[in-house]
Amino acid sequence: MQIIISPARKMTVDPDGLPYRDLPKFLPQAQEILDYLKERSLAELQAIWQCSDRLVRTNAANLQAFDLERNLTPALLAFTGPQYLAMGPGVFTDAEWAYVQAHLRILSGFYGVLRPLDGIVNYRLGLSDRAQVAGTTDLYQYWGDRIAQAVFGEGNLILNLASQEYAKAIRPYLTPQQTLVTCTFGRLVAGKVKQQSTRAKQARGNMVRFLATNQVDDLAQVKNFTTGGYAFQPAWSTPTNLVFVQEG
Repeated sequence: MQIIISPARKMTVDPDGLPYRDLPKFLPQAQEILDYLKERSLAELQAIWQCSDRLVRTNAANLQAFDLERNLTPALLAFTGPQYLAMGPGVFTDAEWAYVQAHLRILSGFYGVLRPLDGIVNYRLGLSDRAQVAGTTDLYQYWGDRIAQAVFGEGNLILNLASQEYAKAIRPYLTPQQTLVTCTFGRLVAGKVKQQSTRAKQARGNMVRFLATNQVDDLAQVKNFTTGGYAFQPAWSTPTNLVFVQEG
């Protein structure tokens, strides 16, 4: 069983902490995207990133200094959004690191697919950002089936802990032999399961920690997740959507 998660917009740089192990699989593609971004004006970058003038100027300056093979941070430690804070990889045991390195993959608009110990730069580029690299209409077209092929090349069962933005890079390319099982985390509101973005991100991070701590390798064990007051709900679930409802 492989696991996919989304990256985070918020990142940190720590090349002097835990050393990275490998360079990303799709480094040539990341370099092509970087070259494309470096050639854009500030106005064009703002249209791509949809962020403030200050962030555009800061990130544009960072682009010019990037070297994709130097001053790198392990991917799982580079991202610092709610999902990663809940996960707490900074205190993983050796066994937990071995588990996530083997089973966890981070999907990325810039790098395509990342292993936890791949060395990366502090980039800004989501899959839904408006980049038209190499004459493509968007990053989904640019990456095509490469992300799906890379993930399913390691197994035909994928546990989806990614957002819709990133799962969209996988879904169109599923074959009958492949299974994508999504975890939904929410609360019951007026008889329906409602997800709240930040809580769902935290639950996904807690789920990764649970999987790593318990060395989970099948869906039956996934259903035992209870961190944060969640409980698996068979009545709300389907074979491809495991629903966890938070009490209180």
